[in-house]
Amino acid sequence: MSRTYFGTDGIRGTVGQAPITPDFILRLAHAVGRVLKRTESNPTVLIGKDTRISGYMLESALESGFNSAGVDVVLLGPIPTPAVAYLTRAQRASLGVVISASHNAFPDNGIKFFSAQGTKLPDAWEHDVEAALEEAPVWADSSDLGKARRMDDAAGRYIEICKSTFPHDLTLKGIKIVVDGAHGAAYQIAPKVFHELGAEVFSIGCSPNGLNINKGVGATHPQALVESVKLHQADFGVALDGDADRLQLVDASGRLFNGDELLYIIADERLHRMHSRGLPLGPELAGVVGTLMTNMAVELALKRRGFDFVRAKVGDRYVLEELERRGWLLGGEGSGHLLTLDRHTTGDGLISALQVLQSCVRTGRSMAELLAGVDLFPQTLLNVRLKPGQDWKNNAALARETLAVEKELGDTGRVLVRPSGTEPLLRLMVEASDAANAQAMAARLARTLESA
Repeated sequence: MSRTYFGTDGIRGTVGQAPITPDFILRLAHAVGRVLKRTESNPTVLIGKDTRISGYMLESALESGFNSAGVDVVLLGPIPTPAVAYLTRAQRASLGVVISASHNAFPDNGIKFFSAQGTKLPDAWEHDVEAALEEAPVWADSSDLGKARRMDDAAGRYIEICKSTFPHDLTLKGIKIVVDGAHGAAYQIAPKVFHELGAEVFSIGCSPNGLNINKGVGATHPQALVESVKLHQADFGVALDGDADRLQLVDASGRLFNGDELLYIIADERLHRMHSRGLPLGPELAGVVGTLMTNMAVELALKRRGFDFVRAKVGDRYVLEELERRGWLLGGEGSGHLLTLDRHTTGDGLISALQVLQSCVRTGRSMAELLAGVDLFPQTLLNVRLKPGQDWKNNAALARETLAVEKELGDTGRVLVRPSGTEPLLRLMVEASDAANAQAMAARLARTLESA
């Protein structure tokens, strides 16, 4: 059963256009409140937001909608998405709500939800909410209205949680770090975390004005971080996205490391730590979950280290589902959404950065040295526009050519054919140890499709 409003990560769109309008967001909160009231008599909801100017309007609409359904609200202010997940669980709240469009530019905004356990909610819950939206509202009278209050120390609480994931016997003293907050939700928190762990911190992307989130900075625009690391002769650069659940890292040379590489470093660090203590790995570290887009070189390297490797659909919620299904702890995407479930219930850019940095500090090795022998395979991605009604799934010529390319590649590469979720496009990705081969084979697949 398809959903009308919810996508892979909540509800998202352009502000002022349906569904990101104050009237709909009020109705949405009221519907969510009614769903909560089915199982709880006095539910409490936490609301956090990023730095978009539209956050004020949507926050007010959410507050009114929840209160009108008899639900109490705690306002957290600007705070990272993973902080909302943590505080929801720590406060024993019924639900966490985040106002953010993540890495999108400021004209967009969105709403996403966390369960009382600080995890993404299942499709069935979203279906219940959409069904409630179709029902007539039931406005609470004055005596039954929910109340609202602010949590003034939300940021401080979260800073301490982030710091607690970095080993007490290690320090960042003597290390220079450039922190890029993307003018987003972590603009105050991120620099303090690294500073309080001992680092000398230089900040960029930490001056939000409501209109500049992700603009030329952050994990989706890492060149600003690369240049700042070189300028300050820093040891590391940490780039977050607008809601701080995504991470990119840069080393002293200005080299950028993506999520696939960082996932390998984190997994390898866990392996070394357990071996150094003479402890068995246990089933929770038996494997790592990536996505359909995870670089094959990382998959092969993890397998050489003794990990199983499984691919989930693209999207951190699908990585999480696969981890929970298998009882594993580590997973992530090349975009920098990384999951370490013994540290947090959801992806967290700050905590992920600290997991990588502790490996560098503990071993005295750079990220490049920790990745010795892990050389990413070149990837060629072509987007082919589909004609109206074109049935690519039953295209025999494309199927034959795909099989031929896969046979030629053997264990030195792979092919991925998948449709776009938002446009009439078919994405053709070929990954090979040789860049020229990847380009030539992707072009072959594209020609086969275009000639159909």
